[in-house]
Amino acid sequence: MTTTACCTRPTAGTAEPIEAPHGLRPEQLAQQILDGHRLHADEALALLRSPDADTFTLVAAASRLRHHHRGTQVKLNYLVSLKTGLCPEDCTYCSQRLGTDAQILKYTWLKPEQAVEQAGHGVAAGARRVCLVASGTGPAERDVDRVGTIAARLKQEHPQVEVCACLGLLKENQADRLRDAGVDAYNHNLNTARSHYPEICSTHTYEDRLATIGRAVDAGLSPCSGLIVGMGETDEQLVEALFALRELDADSVPVNFLMPFDGTPLAGRWELTPLACLRILAVARMTCPDKEIRIAAGREMHLRSLQAVALQVADSLFLGDYLTSEGQGAQDDLTMIRDAGFTVVGAQVPDSRSDSPTTRRRGAGTEAAPNA
Repeated sequence: MTTTACCTRPTAGTAEPIEAPHGLRPEQLAQQILDGHRLHADEALALLRSPDADTFTLVAAASRLRHHHRGTQVKLNYLVSLKTGLCPEDCTYCSQRLGTDAQILKYTWLKPEQAVEQAGHGVAAGARRVCLVASGTGPAERDVDRVGTIAARLKQEHPQVEVCACLGLLKENQADRLRDAGVDAYNHNLNTARSHYPEICSTHTYEDRLATIGRAVDAGLSPCSGLIVGMGETDEQLVEALFALRELDADSVPVNFLMPFDGTPLAGRWELTPLACLRILAVARMTCPDKEIRIAAGREMHLRSLQAVALQVADSLFLGDYLTSEGQGAQDDLTMIRDAGFTVVGAQVPDSRSDSPTTRRRGAGTEAAPNA
């Protein structure tokens, strides 16, 4: 299947203003949520379909929930890709999928000392959680041992750091072994709505994903589960996915924005605008008001200059690079967080302001091209 650039959500941001059910305004709805109301599907749809001009009103309302439950702190997470590429699954969004033509790094398992060294860079920059990720359907028994060794060494060197594993579908007792080795959390995203899942993957099912999250929870691991937006889902399916995550009671909810890699079936698909991304994050906050809402992959590509605004509703982000793509510079992230008035959980963000302006050496009166 080849997908060309399109937009399957024509109403989002371009429709006539839609009244929230019962005539509620976003700020009134936020107050009701603070008072114990659970967002309804029709309310979530109305918020998602707000016109662009109302987006910042929605963000301000959702920000009340963020500040009430999560304060002014931002939690930094750092990814270490233990094994990249060569995955036998056919997830249409993934650059590591079976038969991909995406020109990505491909390598087998890092050695424990390599993984711990990589993680140390993120911890030094302020990361409170290290996410150990490996491509593939799920771990073999020896892979669980590998990750357990890495987690134990990480905890020895950085006892304050949370360790999250993301290894695919888990078999019986594997989650218990990860917990015993020092793993704190397990990430396995639902990715999209149950009704949309057959369009995204055929080599495993939505129910397989639910089962893995259940095994992690049963083992006492903190559940981390989120979604990828911009994959052709309807507004109704996006709400369906968010409500499913609410029912899972995941402690952290990463929101990924599709990165349409060349060589994947979703190459060239662009459905999102920065304002639409803000609305999605705001509705995620209003659906799961007390949870860790994480801005994940694709934020630089889709939020662009509005990343700092997104921190008004999200309280967590990935620092540095992702699995197969590069992220914004870590120092730029730390400066963005500080400039937006937030603090990093457990770390001091240094002030990176320059002592003096840069003297112009280009443009008029020079032979160098202007900054235009």
